[in-house]
Amino acid sequence: MFKHEKQLLREVKVEKPNPQYAILMQEQLGGPNGELKAALQYISQSFRIKDPEIHDLFLDIGAEELSHMEMVAQTINLLNGHQVDFNKTVAGEIETHTLTGLAPGLVNSSGHPWTADYVNVTGDIAADLLSNIAAEQRAKVVYEYLYRQINDKYVKETIDFLLNREEAHNALFREALNRVQDRGSNKDFGVTPDSKLYFDLSTPGRYFADPSPTAPSFTNPRETREPAGKV
Repeated sequence: MFKHEKQLLREVKVEKPNPQYAILMQEQLGGPNGELKAALQYISQSFRIKDPEIHDLFLDIGAEELSHMEMVAQTINLLNGHQVDFNKTVAGEIETHTLTGLAPGLVNSSGHPWTADYVNVTGDIAADLLSNIAAEQRAKVVYEYLYRQINDKYVKETIDFLLNREEAHNALFREALNRVQDRGSNKDFGVTPDSKLYFDLSTPGRYFADPSPTAPSFTNPRETREPAGKV
């Protein structure tokens, strides 16, 4: 069950309308790394999760992403202003001025409609958590690009808040991943010697004379550590 609270998660404001920048913000509303994608991905994944704490985590973050979507939409509204005029959007998505009457649409910054193809659900807890970690990181990158392209101090405050919330979600998903090392596709079943082979496919490479090179040092630091007392 969801409950709508009338106040935004955080108040959003703009210094002045900026329809051209509103186009860029559409990316985080209806794009492949946007808030709607994140909300529906996490909520959809939760339907199969039996661990009650991780199930609640997915639903809690999914619900917060809906509140982020509301903040992004309101920011777009303020940036679009009140006058329908497609000439103010000299490049990119002009559908808000010709089709939706300035209402934020479920499209990205190029006007392409949002699609459920953006949502990744596998039913495997490890794979879904890794997908979510990557999704949060990609969302942070988009927000960082948006931050660099606006001088409006209020819009920058909104983006900074949303960017930091994505980092909080990222940390929570990483913590959950550490708890499921023996579940789903993280289980050690069907492991053969082939899973321990590391190939250097550069020719000639430093392992050119060795068809079965040892693992890179970063894969198993304990094996490469110097013995105690050795200088």
